[in-house]
Amino acid sequence: MPAVQAEAVSPNAGTTLPLTQIDHCSVIITDVARSRHFYRDLLGLREIPKPKTFDFVALWFEIGNQQLHLLQKDEPDTISPRHFALRVTDAQQARTYFRERGVSMEETTPIHGADRFFVRDPDGNRIEIIQWQRPYDAAANAPIQH
Repeated sequence: MPAVQAEAVSPNAGTTLPLTQIDHCSVIITDVARSRHFYRDLLGLREIPKPKTFDFVALWFEIGNQQLHLLQKDEPDTISPRHFALRVTDAQQARTYFRERGVSMEETTPIHGADRFFVRDPDGNRIEIIQWQRPYDAAANAPIQH
Protein backbone atom coordinates (compact mmCIF):
# COMPACT_ATOMS: atom_id res chain seq x y z
CA MET A 1 0.00 0.00 0.00
CA PRO A 2 1.57 3.34 -0.97
CA ALA A 3 2.38 5.90 1.71
CA VAL A 4 -0.14 8.70 1.96
CA GLN A 5 0.70 12.11 3.37
CA ALA A 6 -2.05 13.29 5.67
CA GLU A 7 -2.67 16.80 6.86
CA ALA A 8 -4.47 17.52 10.09
CA VAL A 9 -6.90 20.37 9.65
CA SER A 10 -7.22 22.72 12.59
CA PRO A 11 -10.84 23.85 13.03
CA ASN A 12 -9.72 27.11 14.62
CA ALA A 13 -6.69 28.30 12.70
CA GLY A 14 -7.61 27.56 9.08
CA THR A 15 -4.15 26.05 8.55
CA THR A 16 -2.84 22.52 8.35
CA LEU A 17 -0.31 20.58 10.35
CA PRO A 18 2.02 18.76 7.93
CA LEU A 19 1.82 15.25 9.40
CA THR A 20 3.55 12.61 7.29
CA GLN A 21 3.21 9.30 9.17
CA ILE A 22 3.09 7.62 12.55
CA ASP A 23 6.69 7.64 13.76
CA HIS A 24 6.53 5.19 16.65
CA CYS A 25 4.33 3.43 19.14
CA SER A 26 5.16 2.78 22.80
CA VAL A 27 4.14 -0.32 24.74
CA ILE A 28 4.48 -1.04 28.47
CA ILE A 29 6.45 -4.17 29.43
CA THR A 30 7.45 -5.64 32.79
CA ASP A 31 10.26 -8.07 31.92
CA VAL A 32 13.01 -6.96 29.52
CA ALA A 33 14.43 -10.43 28.73
CA ARG A 34 11.00 -11.95 28.11
CA SER A 35 9.91 -9.02 25.93
CA ARG A 36 13.19 -8.94 24.01
CA HIS A 37 12.74 -12.64 23.25
CA PHE A 38 9.18 -12.07 22.01
CA TYR A 39 9.79 -8.97 19.90
CA ARG A 40 13.31 -9.69 18.63
CA ASP A 41 13.49 -13.47 18.51
CA LEU A 42 9.88 -14.49 17.86
CA LEU A 43 8.62 -11.53 15.78
CA GLY A 44 12.03 -10.89 14.22
CA LEU A 45 12.11 -7.13 14.84
CA ARG A 46 15.48 -5.39 14.64
CA GLU A 47 16.57 -3.93 17.98
CA ILE A 48 18.25 -0.53 17.82
CA PRO A 49 19.96 1.47 20.61
CA LYS A 50 17.72 3.72 22.67
CA PRO A 51 18.87 7.36 23.00
CA LYS A 52 21.92 7.79 25.24
CA THR A 53 20.02 10.47 27.15
CA PHE A 54 17.45 7.98 28.46
CA ASP A 55 18.06 7.11 32.11
CA PHE A 56 15.23 4.55 32.22
CA VAL A 57 14.81 1.04 30.86
CA ALA A 58 13.49 0.91 27.31
CA LEU A 59 13.94 -1.32 24.28
CA TRP A 60 13.68 0.20 20.81
CA PHE A 61 12.93 -1.74 17.65
CA GLU A 62 12.88 -0.58 14.04
CA ILE A 63 10.24 -1.74 11.56
CA GLY A 64 10.81 -0.23 8.14
CA ASN A 65 10.96 3.52 8.74
CA GLN A 66 8.96 3.31 11.98
CA GLN A 67 9.81 2.25 15.51
CA LEU A 68 8.32 0.35 18.41
CA HIS A 69 9.42 1.44 21.90
CA LEU A 70 9.03 -0.91 24.87
CA LEU A 71 9.00 0.91 28.19
CA GLN A 72 9.62 -1.06 31.37
CA LYS A 73 7.25 -0.46 34.28
CA ASP A 74 6.56 -2.40 37.47
CA GLU A 75 3.01 -3.34 36.44
CA PRO A 76 1.62 -4.28 33.00
CA ASP A 77 -0.70 -1.91 31.21
CA THR A 78 -4.46 -2.36 31.54
CA ILE A 79 -5.78 -5.07 29.24
CA SER A 80 -7.95 -3.34 26.64
CA PRO A 81 -8.83 -3.38 22.94
CA ARG A 82 -5.94 -0.92 22.37
CA HIS A 83 -3.39 -2.33 19.92
CA PHE A 84 -0.93 -1.69 17.15
CA ALA A 85 -0.81 -3.62 13.89
CA LEU A 86 2.02 -5.36 12.06
CA ARG A 87 1.51 -5.86 8.33
CA VAL A 88 2.44 -9.23 6.83
CA THR A 89 2.44 -10.46 3.24
CA ASP A 90 0.68 -13.74 4.10
CA ALA A 91 -1.67 -13.93 7.11
CA GLN A 92 -2.21 -17.67 6.73
CA GLN A 93 1.54 -18.27 6.85
CA ALA A 94 1.71 -16.01 9.93
CA ARG A 95 -1.02 -18.10 11.61
CA THR A 96 1.00 -21.25 10.94
CA TYR A 97 4.15 -19.57 12.29
CA PHE A 98 2.45 -18.57 15.56
CA ARG A 99 0.64 -21.90 15.93
CA GLU A 100 3.93 -23.82 15.56
CA ARG A 101 5.44 -21.67 18.32
CA GLY A 102 2.53 -22.05 20.72
CA VAL A 103 1.34 -18.43 20.47
CA SER A 104 -2.41 -18.04 21.00
CA MET A 105 -4.32 -16.22 18.29
CA GLU A 106 -7.66 -14.40 18.40
CA GLU A 107 -9.74 -14.06 15.25
CA THR A 108 -11.60 -10.77 14.92
CA THR A 109 -14.22 -8.82 13.00
CA PRO A 110 -13.57 -9.07 9.26
CA ILE A 111 -12.54 -6.09 7.15
CA HIS A 112 -13.22 -6.51 3.43
CA GLY A 113 -9.92 -6.80 1.60
CA ALA A 114 -7.93 -7.83 4.68
CA ASP A 115 -7.04 -11.02 6.52
CA ARG A 116 -6.26 -10.27 10.16
CA PHE A 117 -6.04 -11.67 13.66
CA PHE A 118 -4.56 -10.76 17.03
CA VAL A 119 -1.78 -12.14 19.24
CA ARG A 120 -0.67 -10.89 22.64
CA ASP A 121 2.84 -10.21 23.89
CA PRO A 122 3.98 -11.65 27.27
CA ASP A 123 2.41 -8.68 29.10
CA GLY A 124 -0.96 -9.04 27.37
CA ASN A 125 -0.52 -6.17 24.88
CA ARG A 126 -2.65 -6.82 21.77
CA ILE A 127 -0.90 -6.95 18.40
CA GLU A 128 -2.91 -7.11 15.21
CA ILE A 129 -1.38 -9.13 12.39
CA ILE A 130 -2.86 -7.93 9.10
CA GLN A 131 -2.50 -8.73 5.42
CA TRP A 132 -4.07 -6.20 3.09
CA GLN A 133 -5.23 -8.08 -0.01
CA ARG A 134 -6.16 -4.79 -1.66
CA PRO A 135 -5.95 -1.15 -0.54
CA TYR A 136 -8.55 -0.11 2.03
CA ASP A 137 -11.47 1.62 0.31
CA ALA A 138 -12.69 4.35 2.68
CA ALA A 139 -15.46 5.43 0.29
CA ALA A 140 -16.90 1.91 0.10
CA ASN A 141 -16.94 1.73 3.90
CA ALA A 142 -18.45 5.18 4.53
CA PRO A 143 -21.84 5.29 6.23
CA ILE A 144 -24.81 5.51 3.93
CA GLN A 145 -26.16 9.05 3.81
CA HIS A 146 -29.95 9.35 3.91
